[in-house]
Amino acid sequence: MKMSLDCVTCFVRQSLDAARLVTHDLAAQERIVRDVMRWLSEHGLEHSPPVLAQLVHRKLREISQVGDPYAAVKARHNAMALDLLPELRAQIAAAADPLAMATRLAIAGNVIDMGMKSMVEEDDVRASIRHALTEPFVGEWEYYRAASAAAKSILYLADNAGEIAFDRLLIEQLGPERVTVVVRGAPVLNDATLVDAHAVGLPDITTVIDNGSDAPGTLLTECSPELQHQFAAADMVIAKGQGNFESLSGRGHDVFFLFKVKCPVIATHVGLPMGTQILRQYRQAPIA
Repeated sequence: MKMSLDCVTCFVRQSLDAARLVTHDLAAQERIVRDVMRWLSEHGLEHSPPVLAQLVHRKLREISQVGDPYAAVKARHNAMALDLLPELRAQIAAAADPLAMATRLAIAGNVIDMGMKSMVEEDDVRASIRHALTEPFVGEWEYYRAASAAAKSILYLADNAGEIAFDRLLIEQLGPERVTVVVRGAPVLNDATLVDAHAVGLPDITTVIDNGSDAPGTLLTECSPELQHQFAAADMVIAKGQGNFESLSGRGHDVFFLFKVKCPVIATHVGLPMGTQILRQYRQAPIA
């Protein structure tokens, strides 16, 4: 998926958000934002959004000299999501279709996205949960259900901290013994790393690996050999969030994407309104 001019405003906002997280000095915040804006002006729109975001956040970490500007925010989101799990598990247990309920709740957790919003509070998450349970859903349930029933190995590409606690609910329904969860290889935005996976207890129930990359998506060509092998070998690949959608959709891979439409660029690309919950499968084109 290609960049849009609208993506530039997001990157500028992200640079200000990160600057405010690492320093209270207004002059230092201004220097960081100016440096990022200057750097952005020298780069074109030929990259996909996750590629440019990777470069922008590398620059931010270099300028700020802070390895993970979002560390405290991620810890807070993990704790907040864990507090919600008992009541969400009860909803899944009471549901007529536990897999569908767990999938909806996993997508509801995709609202915890600092790439799209400067602050995400518990009220935002609870509103997303209510929306997940009551609003229309665009999903390829037939293929998803059949694939999840048949798969012996499922590769689950995670997205954000906090959100991965919601992913745990879906993984419990899919069968943790056949799932491998993939997190980012290094900090970028509020994307989940191994630190966050451990914070929500994922390694206690399933296999967790990192992808060897600091992109807020899955750029296969720069991911670790282990991730590339598992991606090719998995019976089913589930990818959470817009960043994974932006980096993997339309590239000839069989992937089930689970995400919430949170920006007008994505909304235009998929032809659906903002706020839509999506379960979309991209299938590999058959060989002629």
